[in-house]
Amino acid sequence: MTQTDPTRPITRQMRLEALFVRGLLALFRRIGPVRASNLGGWLCRTVGPRLPVSRIADTNLRMAMPELDGPARRAVIRDMWDNIGRNAGEFPHLATLPRNGGPGPGWDVVGAEHLVAQAARGGPVIFVSGHIGNWEMLPPAVARYGLPFSSFYRAPNNPLVDRILCDLRDEAMGQPVPLFAKGARGARGALGHILKGGHLGMLVDQKMNDGVEARFFGQPAMTAGAMAAMALRLRCPVIPGYVERLGPARLRIHVHPPLDLPDGGDRIQDQMDLTQHVNDWMEGIIRQHPGCWLWLHRRWNMQMHVKKPKK
Repeated sequence: MTQTDPTRPITRQMRLEALFVRGLLALFRRIGPVRASNLGGWLCRTVGPRLPVSRIADTNLRMAMPELDGPARRAVIRDMWDNIGRNAGEFPHLATLPRNGGPGPGWDVVGAEHLVAQAARGGPVIFVSGHIGNWEMLPPAVARYGLPFSSFYRAPNNPLVDRILCDLRDEAMGQPVPLFAKGARGARGALGHILKGGHLGMLVDQKMNDGVEARFFGQPAMTAGAMAAMALRLRCPVIPGYVERLGPARLRIHVHPPLDLPDGGDRIQDQMDLTQHVNDWMEGIIRQHPGCWLWLHRRWNMQMHVKKPKK
C-alpha cells in the first residue's frame, strides 16, 4: 500500500516527467551498473552544487560541523551530490547486483550474523538507518536473509513516477511489501504490521515536526518518536545499519548488534533515551562519511541562530 491517490488526474506534465524518468532509467539499465553509477555521479556533482537547494546543505554543515571551512563544506556538498547521482544510476540494477566480496559491482555485508540470528529467532524487528550511502540497497540486501521489511514512505507528487519507482523497489526485493504513509495513519498501520510479527524499516534522520526534541550534532532536532514507542511497547529488537559506498556500484552493508532497550520504569524517558541513542549512533556514522549523507533535509530547527565559522 502506498500514498498514491488513484483518483488524482494525470496531467500532460506528469506524463512527460514519467517518460523522462523511464528513459533515464532505461539508459542506466542498458549501460550497466558501473557506467550508470559513474554517469549519474558526474551529472549530479556537475549540476547539483550550483542549485539553490545546496544552500540548505551549506547551512546544515555550518550548524552541524562548524569546524569545516568553506572549501571543506563545498567538498562535502560535491561528494553528497555525487552520491545522489550514483544512487540514481544504480537504482535499476539493485535487483541484479551480486552478493560478493570482490572489487567489482556488487555488495557484501559486515555483521551478517545479526541478520542470521534474527531470522532464526523470528518475530517482529525494527531496522533503523538514515539516508547514508545507497540507502536503497538496504531493503533488498536484508531481504536476502529472509527478513523483507516494510517501510514508511512519502510518494512523489507524480503518481506515474511513483509507480515506476515502486515497481523497481519490488523487483529489487523480489516481492511486494506494504508501505506506510508518514503520519498518524501510517504509524497505526505500521504498528498493526509489527504486532503481527512483521519487519519494519525506518529512516529516522529527517525532521519530524510532531516528533520529540532530541539532540543531533549537538543541536535540538525534532525526531520521529514512533520507532522508540513501538520498540519499547513490544520489546522487539532494534537493529541499526547503513550502507557504505566503496566505489561505483560497489556497496557494503554494515549491520550492528541489536540495541539495548532502556527499561528505567519511566515510559516517556525510556523513549527519549532510545531516540537519543539512535541519533548519537547515526551522528557518529555521518561524521565518518559526511559526503555520503543527504544534507539537503531541513533537519534542524532552522529558527535557531547559527553562528557562521570563520573562513
